[in-house]
Amino acid sequence: MPVSRAPVLPPQPHHLDSDCRGVASILARVGDKWSVFVIMLLGEGPRRFNEIKRTIDGISQRMLTLTLRGLERDGLVTRTVFPTIPPRVDYELTDLGRGLSKPVEALGKSAFEHRTEIESARARFDGRNEDR
Repeated sequence: MPVSRAPVLPPQPHHLDSDCRGVASILARVGDKWSVFVIMLLGEGPRRFNEIKRTIDGISQRMLTLTLRGLERDGLVTRTVFPTIPPRVDYELTDLGRGLSKPVEALGKSAFEHRTEIESARARFDGRNEDR
Protein backbone atom coordinates (compact mmCIF):
# COMPACT_ATOMS: atom_id res chain seq x y z
CA MET A 1 0.00 0.00 0.00
CA PRO A 2 1.53 3.37 -0.99
CA VAL A 3 2.37 5.84 1.75
CA SER A 4 0.14 8.88 1.69
CA ARG A 5 1.84 12.19 2.36
CA ALA A 6 0.12 15.24 3.70
CA PRO A 7 0.64 18.34 1.60
CA VAL A 8 3.17 20.74 3.00
CA LEU A 9 2.94 24.44 2.31
CA PRO A 10 6.15 26.02 1.05
CA PRO A 11 7.81 28.41 3.50
CA GLN A 12 6.38 31.89 3.29
CA PRO A 13 9.00 34.65 3.20
CA HIS A 14 6.84 36.97 5.32
CA HIS A 15 5.96 34.30 7.89
CA LEU A 16 7.82 34.46 11.18
CA ASP A 17 7.54 32.21 14.21
CA SER A 18 7.06 35.35 16.29
CA ASP A 19 3.89 36.09 14.26
CA CYS A 20 2.43 32.73 15.33
CA ARG A 21 3.35 33.30 18.95
CA GLY A 22 1.81 36.77 18.89
CA VAL A 23 -1.40 35.54 17.31
CA ALA A 24 -1.51 32.57 19.69
CA SER A 25 -1.39 34.84 22.73
CA ILE A 26 -4.22 36.97 21.34
CA LEU A 27 -6.33 33.90 20.56
CA ALA A 28 -5.66 32.54 24.05
CA ARG A 29 -7.08 35.76 25.53
CA VAL A 30 -10.04 36.05 23.21
CA GLY A 31 -10.82 32.34 23.16
CA ASP A 32 -10.95 31.63 26.87
CA LYS A 33 -14.47 31.03 28.16
CA TRP A 34 -14.64 33.99 30.52
CA SER A 35 -13.45 36.45 27.88
CA VAL A 36 -16.07 35.12 25.47
CA PHE A 37 -18.81 35.67 28.06
CA VAL A 38 -17.55 39.16 28.96
CA ILE A 39 -17.22 40.25 25.33
CA MET A 40 -20.70 38.91 24.52
CA LEU A 41 -22.19 40.76 27.49
CA LEU A 42 -20.37 44.03 26.82
CA GLY A 43 -21.50 43.80 23.19
CA GLU A 44 -24.90 44.83 24.56
CA GLY A 45 -23.42 47.99 26.10
CA PRO A 46 -21.41 49.24 29.08
CA ARG A 47 -21.74 47.40 32.38
CA ARG A 48 -20.60 47.80 35.96
CA PHE A 49 -18.38 45.16 37.55
CA ASN A 50 -21.06 43.69 39.85
CA GLU A 51 -23.57 43.61 37.01
CA ILE A 52 -21.12 41.58 34.92
CA LYS A 53 -20.43 39.27 37.86
CA ARG A 54 -24.15 38.67 38.52
CA THR A 55 -24.85 37.99 34.84
CA ILE A 56 -21.99 35.55 34.19
CA ASP A 57 -22.87 32.49 36.23
CA GLY A 58 -19.92 30.81 37.93
CA ILE A 59 -17.25 33.48 37.50
CA SER A 60 -15.39 34.43 40.67
CA GLN A 61 -14.59 38.01 41.54
CA ARG A 62 -10.88 37.31 41.06
CA MET A 63 -11.36 35.67 37.65
CA LEU A 64 -13.58 38.52 36.46
CA THR A 65 -10.96 41.03 37.62
CA LEU A 66 -8.19 39.15 35.78
CA THR A 67 -10.33 38.76 32.65
CA LEU A 68 -11.26 42.45 32.52
CA ARG A 69 -7.64 43.50 33.10
CA GLY A 70 -6.45 41.24 30.30
CA LEU A 71 -9.10 42.54 27.91
CA GLU A 72 -8.23 46.11 28.87
CA ARG A 73 -4.52 45.41 28.37
CA ASP A 74 -5.25 44.04 24.88
CA GLY A 75 -7.21 47.19 23.99
CA LEU A 76 -10.56 45.42 23.80
CA VAL A 77 -12.20 46.96 26.87
CA THR A 78 -12.07 50.38 28.51
CA ARG A 79 -12.51 51.01 32.20
CA THR A 80 -14.06 54.34 33.18
CA VAL A 81 -14.04 55.49 36.80
CA PHE A 82 -16.67 58.07 37.77
CA PRO A 83 -15.73 60.26 40.76
CA THR A 84 -18.80 59.53 42.85
CA ILE A 85 -19.11 58.20 46.38
CA PRO A 86 -18.74 55.28 46.21
CA PRO A 87 -16.77 55.37 42.93
CA ARG A 88 -18.61 53.96 39.95
CA VAL A 89 -16.63 51.94 37.40
CA ASP A 90 -18.01 51.05 33.97
CA TYR A 91 -16.53 48.60 31.48
CA GLU A 92 -17.17 48.97 27.78
CA LEU A 93 -15.88 47.49 24.54
CA THR A 94 -13.52 49.66 22.54
CA ASP A 95 -13.88 49.92 18.75
CA LEU A 96 -11.43 47.02 18.52
CA GLY A 97 -13.52 45.03 20.99
CA ARG A 98 -16.76 45.81 19.14
CA GLY A 99 -15.17 44.53 15.93
CA LEU A 100 -14.41 41.30 17.73
CA SER A 101 -17.81 40.99 19.39
CA LYS A 102 -19.64 39.67 16.30
CA PRO A 103 -17.39 36.63 15.71
CA VAL A 104 -17.20 35.95 19.46
CA GLU A 105 -20.98 36.19 19.71
CA ALA A 106 -21.31 33.75 16.79
CA LEU A 107 -18.95 31.34 18.56
CA GLY A 108 -20.92 31.56 21.81
CA LYS A 109 -24.25 31.18 20.01
CA SER A 110 -23.01 28.13 18.12
CA ALA A 111 -21.78 26.51 21.34
CA PHE A 112 -25.14 27.16 22.98
CA GLU A 113 -27.17 25.86 20.03
CA HIS A 114 -25.10 22.68 19.61
CA ARG A 115 -24.34 21.85 23.23
CA THR A 116 -26.62 18.78 23.38
CA GLU A 117 -25.14 17.37 20.17
CA ILE A 118 -21.62 17.91 21.49
CA GLU A 119 -22.49 16.35 24.85
CA SER A 120 -23.90 13.31 23.02
CA ALA A 121 -20.78 13.01 20.87
CA ARG A 122 -18.61 13.17 23.99
CA ALA A 123 -20.65 10.43 25.66
CA ARG A 124 -20.34 8.19 22.57
CA PHE A 125 -16.60 8.82 22.37
CA ASP A 126 -16.07 8.19 26.08
CA GLY A 127 -18.13 4.99 25.86
CA ARG A 128 -16.01 3.67 22.97
CA ASN A 129 -12.79 4.53 24.77
CA GLU A 130 -13.63 3.02 28.16
CA ASP A 131 -12.44 -0.37 26.89
CA ARG A 132 -9.03 0.90 25.84
